[in-house]
Amino acid sequence: MTESGSQWLETVKEMRETFDAQKEQVSQCPFLEYSHRRDALLRLRQAIKQKSSALQQALSDDYGYRAPVDTEIADILPLLHQIDYTRHRLKRWMKPQKRRPGITLLGTKLVVHSQPKGVVGIIVPWNFPIMLAVSPLICALAAGNRVMLKLSEFTPNTNQVLRALIAEVFSPNEVAVVEGEVEVSRRFTELEFDHLFFTGSTQVGRQVMLAAADNLTPVTLELGGKSPVIIDDQIDMDVAVSRLIYGKCLNAGQICVAPDYVLCPEHRQEAFIHAYQRAFRAMYPDFEANQDYSQIVNQPQAMRLEETLQDALDKGARRWCALDQQTMPTAEKRRWPTQLLTQVTDDMRVMQEEIFGPLLPIVTYQDISEALLYIQARPRPLALYLMSNDAEIRAQVTKQLHAGGMGINETLFHVAAEDAPFGGIGDSGMGHYHGIEGFYTFSHSKTVLTRDKWDTSFLVKPPYNRWYKRLMRWWLMR
Repeated sequence: MTESGSQWLETVKEMRETFDAQKEQVSQCPFLEYSHRRDALLRLRQAIKQKSSALQQALSDDYGYRAPVDTEIADILPLLHQIDYTRHRLKRWMKPQKRRPGITLLGTKLVVHSQPKGVVGIIVPWNFPIMLAVSPLICALAAGNRVMLKLSEFTPNTNQVLRALIAEVFSPNEVAVVEGEVEVSRRFTELEFDHLFFTGSTQVGRQVMLAAADNLTPVTLELGGKSPVIIDDQIDMDVAVSRLIYGKCLNAGQICVAPDYVLCPEHRQEAFIHAYQRAFRAMYPDFEANQDYSQIVNQPQAMRLEETLQDALDKGARRWCALDQQTMPTAEKRRWPTQLLTQVTDDMRVMQEEIFGPLLPIVTYQDISEALLYIQARPRPLALYLMSNDAEIRAQVTKQLHAGGMGINETLFHVAAEDAPFGGIGDSGMGHYHGIEGFYTFSHSKTVLTRDKWDTSFLVKPPYNRWYKRLMRWWLMR
């Protein structure tokens, strides 16, 4: 359903008024004390717990069906833990940091203060609309900012619950929710935010950064890309598959850090396919009636995946269903078991675009160095996964390959690490959040130099030809 001209114009007008009101609040109270931030996080935590069931149901309604436990594990629980982690450390994070001024600034004191940036804009995608709205919100609130959330138009039911949740906890001058389609999103990115945080595709991320550049707005881009899984020549195949399959099946693979393709030794390809089929059947018995597997979010996404699959088959790929069935999935039926693809080539869409769904290409290699070169020749991924118990291979892959984050003998779970940064590199994004890095992302580190009674600055001021000044410069340059 598209917005009429009057609808989106009214939304844009209200959005501008809300932004101006938040800016005014920043002017009146530019620094929120620890107690204010702590209490805001506690109220937010209570509201999330209270509305947990409503959030799960709303997101399932938006998807047609989304496994409630998927939402509980991937959205609700991480947010509760993130709030607890943040509030227990926030006082220490906010404390000004003493630095050493060095001998050239003798007689001064040097302190770095973390100052709120001001008004932050957060653009939320449809695949995890709860987690990817509230997680950066937690970081922004901890840093003392006001926030505007632009929610996805593809999750209206979830948006309704989130809007009510936010309204219970915050005034619009603290945190505001914006909804709308493409034109509203474009106008949102053009606001003069003090920081703009975007989660989504690389293509749209470029547009967001271009819009932000007009205002010199700093941006954090959490994008995606094609995250590979390397399987080495020695690891037990059942173990390797058991470690990667959840990352591919959670939310039906609609995750920015889901395994996008597998690099497998050529002689082990058949073993991988059979191991994946066994593991899938064990995880999702009686698949048609199983309540633990989620649907593709909507018809357009299902059509995109169907076209991507058909393009691969038309160009020579072979398909292996995770259920060991040969029924071809269609866009009309949005509940697909993983479709494994072999004999894939670079001219196929499945190898050119981020998949974001239950398709899994398998690329074979002869030697581990060939696999590494394959990854190096492509844009840097958001996640890199290695299935190996070999210490030398682990070290080689860790040092040689760039990625936003990495998992060894595991997929996906590095995102849940509260005490470590999460972010991309190159085409997969820029900037970090989670942990103290999230606090710093939404803070300005302001250096404050103080000189009290003891003034040594005369040593570096003109006239420069005094003997003791020449001696001092000689001594410093030695």
